[in-house]
This record gives sequence, structure tokens and C-alpha cells, in this order.
Amino acid sequence: MGIVQICKGEYFWLEPKNAFENFQEPDIGLIALAFLQGSFAYGGWNFLNYVTEELVDPYKNLPRAIFISIPLVTFVYVFANVAYVTAMSPQELLASNAVAVTFGEKLLGVMAWIMPISVALSTFGGVNGSLFTSSRLFFAGAREGHLPSVLAMIHVKRCTPIPALLFTCISTLLMLVTSDMYTLINYVGFINYLFYGVTIAGQIVLRWKKPDIPRPIKINLLFPIIYLLFWAFLLIFSLWSEPVVCGTGLAIMLTGVPVYFLGVYWQHKPKCFNNFIESLTLVSQKMCVAVYPEMDAGSRTKETNEDTEEQRQPIYQPTASKDKEQPQP
Repeated sequence: MGIVQICKGEYFWLEPKNAFENFQEPDIGLIALAFLQGSFAYGGWNFLNYVTEELVDPYKNLPRAIFISIPLVTFVYVFANVAYVTAMSPQELLASNAVAVTFGEKLLGVMAWIMPISVALSTFGGVNGSLFTSSRLFFAGAREGHLPSVLAMIHVKRCTPIPALLFTCISTLLMLVTSDMYTLINYVGFINYLFYGVTIAGQIVLRWKKPDIPRPIKINLLFPIIYLLFWAFLLIFSLWSEPVVCGTGLAIMLTGVPVYFLGVYWQHKPKCFNNFIESLTLVSQKMCVAVYPEMDAGSRTKETNEDTEEQRQPIYQPTASKDKEQPQP
């Protein structure tokens, strides 16, 4: 439809003199905030990293998937927006609650119902990808001992992390207490980029401090350095533009600190606390029909030292019981 509109001469807002016209006073903070909200649409580039254990030949397929998906998604999103501005002015874009639906109403006539259905399917696709990957994040954290051990269990037949999926569902519902979608995007976007930057900075530090460790996937350091520069611009000016929203996001993130000290750092817990965790774990295990996954003996390398083994221990290790004697997948 965008191509048809351009061929018909409907490209007024694509001309440079109109496309870059300022409708409000330029502000560096608002520009950073626009980048933060716009980048949410491209936020899936790193999600595949969470499920590398379930990939076939991840060292080859992980970079390949990222290299293919980022240009493809960029192409689709940019040209979708080009199509929108052939039928709508920037003011109409800002005023619309669902730009694609408004676009369909303007150009598709009686077939306008296709757009809301397409938007719904796209939304469900995004939710499906988020559920698939985010639950594995909690699963891996529990396996490393940073979250309750029940989250490291999988279903006895389907081998899916049911407790981690349910935990993802509950945490998602808690995020919906706010009805302002843009505020929620700012919360999530700010915290996501904060952790992205810390992770990539860690990559640079490891490349400097441990240059000889195995790196199956290795890139030039120029790319993470460029990313960190953009990251610093994004976070600093977003915080300056929306200090309350970004500060609230930081406060939500810091709620994990007492949970860490209570569950991980505090080693000598009272017996009543352990009994409560044991009962909660057993009830959750029976409700979800879940057990600990069987570990492949050959998957642990000889270089794994005692400190690493200690970190792998869950927050609570239940005593032997009938529930643990059932066959594992």
C-alpha cells in the first residue's frame, strides 16, 4: 500500500523539507527518550542468547540468526513507517492510539479489519517469543542458585520449565498495574539498556583481563565500544529528561537486592525458614508435576573448580523424599 501511495504521488511528508520540519522545540532529552522508546521495537535481538542451550549448533546458528533477523526487522519496520507517512501526517501519527489500524481505515476501506487482526497476531508472536526466552532466564538463575530452586525444575514429560513460566506470568501481571503503555516502555527500556551496557562493558573487561579464555563467538572490540557510547548518551539524557520514570525503574530494580541477601548471601538460615521453603518447593513441584532435570555427566568440564560448583548449588536443597525418587526425564 505504501508503494501504491508513492506511485500516486502521495509522498508529501517524505520530502526532506517536510520530513524534518520541527513541530516543537528540539530537546536533547526528548531525542534520547525517542530513541529509547523506538528501540523497544528492535529489542528482540538479544533474546536468543537466553536459549543457547536449546539451539542446534549455537556457535554457528546464534550469530546467523542475529545477522539475518536485525536487517529483516529493520527493513520491515522502516518501510512500514514510510507507508504510514504516505497516508498520515506526523500529527495524526502522534494522535493515533493504533497507527496501523488508522492506516488501514484510511486506505483499505471495507478490508480495514485486516489491520487489527494483523496487529493482534504480531502481538501474540512477540509475547510467545518473550515467554519462551524470559522463562529460561529465571530457570538459569535458579540453577545457578540465585533464585528459589523450584524455578530450576522442568515438567516430567514435556521438559518445559513450568514453574519459571508461571513466575514469568505473575511478574508480567504485576507490571500491568500501570495503564500507561509509554511509561511501562520507559521502565522496561531504561532498565534493559542499563543491563545491556553493563553486560557489554563486562565483555570488554574480560577481553582485557582474560584474553586467553575460549571464545567460540568473537567480534571486533570496536562494535561494543560504539554501542557503549550510544548507551551512555541514551541513559544519561533519558534520566535527565524523565528523572521520575527512570528513577522509579531503578527503584524497582533495586528491590532485588534484599531478595539476594535473603536467599543467596545469607547462608545460615534458621530451620523454620528452610522448612517453609521445603514445603513451598514440594507443593509447587506437585502442582506443576516438575522435577530437577537430569544433568549430563559429560557436560561439566574438568576445569570446573570448587567455587563454581558451590555457586551452582540452589538456595535450598531438600532432603531425600519420595518426590525425588520419581524417574527424571
